[in-house]
Amino acid sequence: MQFRQQALAKLQSPEELDLPVRLARPQGWLVLSVTLVAMVAASVWAVTGSVSSTVSAPAVLTHGRGSYILQSPVAGQVTDVLAEPGGQLAMNAPVLKVRTAEGETVVRAVAAGRVTALAASVGQIVSTGADLAAVEKVTRADAPLYATVYVPAKSAASIPVGAAVDLTVQTVPAQSYGVLRGRVKSVDPAPQSARQIAVFLGDAQLGEQLSRDGRPVAVLVQLERATGTKSGYRWSTSDGPPHALTSMTLADGSIHLADQRPVDWLLP
Repeated sequence: MQFRQQALAKLQSPEELDLPVRLARPQGWLVLSVTLVAMVAASVWAVTGSVSSTVSAPAVLTHGRGSYILQSPVAGQVTDVLAEPGGQLAMNAPVLKVRTAEGETVVRAVAAGRVTALAASVGQIVSTGADLAAVEKVTRADAPLYATVYVPAKSAASIPVGAAVDLTVQTVPAQSYGVLRGRVKSVDPAPQSARQIAVFLGDAQLGEQLSRDGRPVAVLVQLERATGTKSGYRWSTSDGPPHALTSMTLADGSIHLADQRPVDWLLP
């Protein structure tokens, strides 16, 4: 009862009615201001900003026409190897000789190119259809290199022609020389099997490796040229590596997709 009387007396007392009422402390106004600024900045970014995304996948540097695997048309014993790794072959040029029961057969190149691997040696017994050599279909030493990026099929549909690509070449330390620059030239319409990849690259092991997680889609990347680098291609650094690039070099490709506006995620 005593507290009730004191409360009623306080309400009836006119004292301190002229004192200002403090709605918030200075610290509160500061927090409110910072919050409002952050909200305005987020709203502006949601309307005018953009978010970039990338698709990363293994890649191989090759010449644009790819390779082929030369197979033995007969069964027999290899008596002579007429080509050597790195050597240039003309179309129909002799590669090796195989002795059969009917006589000696000369195995010839089916297309002009450069020998990237030899799987046969003198004295070896080969069967019909055995892999003898891998030949890259390139006729000029200065032919430009391309990169083929093997992208998971589920990600390929979002890749536009002309998209920027960064390639981390396995033989080039990225921390010293940066990444290789390129642009998407084409995207295959259908995924490739391990056999298709092996035929193009001339390497059955790579075909199995690149299709281990399912059939990928081949994305052809045109490398950007530069006159001031030793390799002849553009890098994220000014000079790039102090040596030329060779085909069948492995890399990791990062394809930059078109920027997306965050407001698209918020609106139906």
